[in-house]
Amino acid sequence: MTRWGCALVPRTRSSHDFAAGTFANFGFNNGTRIMMLLVSFSIPKFAQGSRRTLANFGIGILVLAGSVLAGAARAEDVPEPDGYRTSEYRAPTPATLRGARVVTTAEAEALWTGRDAIFVDVMPHAPRPANLPAGTIWRERPRQNIPGSVWLPDTGYGELAAVTEHYLRDNLARVTAGDRARLLVFYCLKDCWMSWNAAKRALAMGYGNVAWYPDGTDGWEFADLPLAPSTPARQ
Repeated sequence: MTRWGCALVPRTRSSHDFAAGTFANFGFNNGTRIMMLLVSFSIPKFAQGSRRTLANFGIGILVLAGSVLAGAARAEDVPEPDGYRTSEYRAPTPATLRGARVVTTAEAEALWTGRDAIFVDVMPHAPRPANLPAGTIWRERPRQNIPGSVWLPDTGYGELAAVTEHYLRDNLARVTAGDRARLLVFYCLKDCWMSWNAAKRALAMGYGNVAWYPDGTDGWEFADLPLAPSTPARQ
């Protein structure tokens, strides 16, 4: 019998739910109620018919501002480890990488448009599980990355097997034609330590012109820049 895999996607909290929960933590049972109360004190009586709309607008502004401030602060609060990150790879990353240049989406786009760099994607690649029951249909999840990138999956882990380290070393030598001064831009996803690890490892291998793009394909896609299907580089 043919088997199919499926996943249940949980309902995500809306900004209204988030704001209400935030206010509830301060002792209020309903975030909208307290926001409406604040609006009631700040607008004339004749305008209070629209106070729910204003309240929801206010909640959205607070959530947006809070998210921006939190995102800006958390990167600055994450220190660079002395070595490589070896666990919890999907977590806030440092704002810096010693010896490397950190690029924004706009800077990465300029490098990509000008063909001034080699983009290296280190997103892991999930292999077909060895213990799948007979007849199971395995559909590999396609990887969409920055067009023209070389995809070197699994090279961003903190500890690499010898074969994986050789895979990284050999492919970097191949795409740079042995020129260790070529600019390499490493990326993965946003809040992904694997690109940080891989960029750091390239520095250790003697590449002197390394850039790290921390927002990765998440930031690239958010900026409405093109993505293209990719396959891993050969072993």
